[in-house]
Amino acid sequence: MFISIKYKLFATLLAAVLIVVVGMFFLIHWSFDRGFLNYVNTVESKRLDSLAQNLQEAYSAQGEWKFLQDNPLLWRQFLAASTPEGPQQFDPLEEGISPRELRNRRHPPGTGSELRQGQNRRHSFRKEMKHLFEFRVVLMDAENNVVIGPRQYPANMEKIPLKHESVLVGFLGHIPQKDVLAKHQLQFVQEQKKSFTLIFLVIAALATLISFPLASRLVRRTNALADGIHRLAAGKYDTRLEKGPADELGQLTQDFNSLALTLEKNEQGRRQWVADISHELRTPLAVLRGEIEALQDDVRQFTPEAIHSLHSEVMRLNRLVDDLFQLSMSDIGALTYRKENVDGAAILNHAVDLFRSEFAKKNITLTVNAPAEGELYLFGDHERLHQLFDNLLSNSLKYTDADGELRIRCQTAGGGTEILFQDSSPGVPAADIDKLFERLFRVENSRSRTSGGAGLGLAICRNIVEAHGGTIAAEPSPFGGVSIRVTLPFGEKS
Repeated sequence: MFISIKYKLFATLLAAVLIVVVGMFFLIHWSFDRGFLNYVNTVESKRLDSLAQNLQEAYSAQGEWKFLQDNPLLWRQFLAASTPEGPQQFDPLEEGISPRELRNRRHPPGTGSELRQGQNRRHSFRKEMKHLFEFRVVLMDAENNVVIGPRQYPANMEKIPLKHESVLVGFLGHIPQKDVLAKHQLQFVQEQKKSFTLIFLVIAALATLISFPLASRLVRRTNALADGIHRLAAGKYDTRLEKGPADELGQLTQDFNSLALTLEKNEQGRRQWVADISHELRTPLAVLRGEIEALQDDVRQFTPEAIHSLHSEVMRLNRLVDDLFQLSMSDIGALTYRKENVDGAAILNHAVDLFRSEFAKKNITLTVNAPAEGELYLFGDHERLHQLFDNLLSNSLKYTDADGELRIRCQTAGGGTEILFQDSSPGVPAADIDKLFERLFRVENSRSRTSGGAGLGLAICRNIVEAHGGTIAAEPSPFGGVSIRVTLPFGEKS
């Protein structure tokens, strides 16, 4: 079943928020219950300290604990006086009760049945109210005998020592509350939990309302990318997308636009390549056709000169096809390279020797400033490096005016050898000099096809140099022409 990514993202965001909200809800409940119980015990501890102080003062006046055993009402008065709302100090003598009256005070007389009913009511009341502070306080004498309070208490119950004139006279213990059981406390806790529940429900509702628009916003940008990719796949390379915010999707959009621009340029280059190849092949074929038809129609005589003209056009066509083949093989990485440490100076000098007569015919001065053979070693393929130097020499021969010059100079640069081919005029406009290594590119005003080139030699040179891990660049020559700078990695002397 197909589910839109928008709803998947919405469900993911909502689930994450709900998990956090539910987790916070239970954590806050637990933390509140624990914190409130700690607060209750802290308040009772302070109340216990106040009660201990009052009991010590009362003991100082009475000299014994019997006055509390015989008068539970007085014990309740002590407990009441320890509350935060009651007086912090409690003195029975201030209430008009003499020590003798405290010792002799008894429960009012009554019948046995009434006493039993009263005891039953008190037992039931104690059972129901045992969670209250008053029923969890234990007063003991110096021998740990319970004077008043519950007879059963934890063995590790914390006790406050009671002293009279630095003499231990008893202990006051307090059984901590483990659960919130008081009615007013439970009511407060329930009200707070209801408030928490309402708050978390509101948060969950807001999360639901916010998650869906957020998911829609994110998916809208994703859908725009998907639509753009579909248009690219359909061949619409002029597709561009708005950048949007500078986040991951914004970066992806920027990369998409860069890809679309690259594809558009490649498509334009491919069309230009096809057009240029068609034009280059059409010219020699048209000449051949005209020559042959002229011979067929007896317009021209079948002479050695006619055969030589046909042969020249065939050779021109053959060179163009060979260059195209070499360039295509280089582009797909099918050219074989057998790299080893070779004598670069010997390869360069051999290539120069082959062209000396051609340069001499055009009266072009050829000067080579290179190390002697055996002193310049390169790591590369012997045949491909020879082809590189042949193409560079041929390029200078074709596009340098007669009575000019070509200087070849070798020098060390960084981690390799730099070879400069600097010829004389004509030069290349600054706007076109970076295009010299493009396929079929020629400067039409001076370095044109009338010189016999197809504009593929320098493109092949670039591929050979890059295959050797080097660089090649063109720049204006100090002699008015073009300077080709080739950098190749060093080799080792074998």
